[in-house]
Amino acid sequence: MISDVTSPGADTAPGVAAPSGNRFGYLGVALLLVGLLLGVAAGLVIPRLGNPGDDSVEAGFLRDMSTHHAQAVEMAMIAHAGSDTPQIVTLSADIATTQQAQIGYMQAWLRDWDLGPTGSSEPMAWMPGSDGSIVDGLMPGMATSDQMAALRKATGKQLDVQFLTLMRAHHLGGVHMAQEAVELSDDENVDWIAQSMVTAQQGEIQLIDSLLKQVQQG
Repeated sequence: MISDVTSPGADTAPGVAAPSGNRFGYLGVALLLVGLLLGVAAGLVIPRLGNPGDDSVEAGFLRDMSTHHAQAVEMAMIAHAGSDTPQIVTLSADIATTQQAQIGYMQAWLRDWDLGPTGSSEPMAWMPGSDGSIVDGLMPGMATSDQMAALRKATGKQLDVQFLTLMRAHHLGGVHMAQEAVELSDDENVDWIAQSMVTAQQGEIQLIDSLLKQVQQG
């Protein structure tokens, strides 16, 4: 569901370069608070039956999806700060807050399992048949450094189109990863969050398609 967030504003999330404008910062502060609060609360939401190991599907998925989400949050923050299209401002806020919250859950579970945020395995190694899915070190759907640089510089209609196009591809890659996690994981926490990602991002893809048509025709 798309929220009514329309005017967050002035600090930045960790590792994200800040565009100008107060709108960026309040959302950044909100993301930090959401991530911290939900990270702390993650252990209380769903009871655990056991701890997955370092080379498990669960650990691999949580680590990879945390990295995947981090780029989506950065893209959403850029669009939220720079777009003049109200629907895109709202969508980008929803994406940033939702995915930052999910990062909080995923990192909290790794800590609870006494596992580090990164492992020794290659990205996507937890997914059978994933050979070739990593291109230039990027997981499916992730934007290249050149694409991210162009997004940071874009304004107006160009920013809207680039953001929607990149986020659509990002969501498609993320949905595929999450669907595989649902199939492969035996952990109820991982199944729950992965299915939540599938549901939310499939709905957002439909909205992105609609917004892309509006922006390109405008």
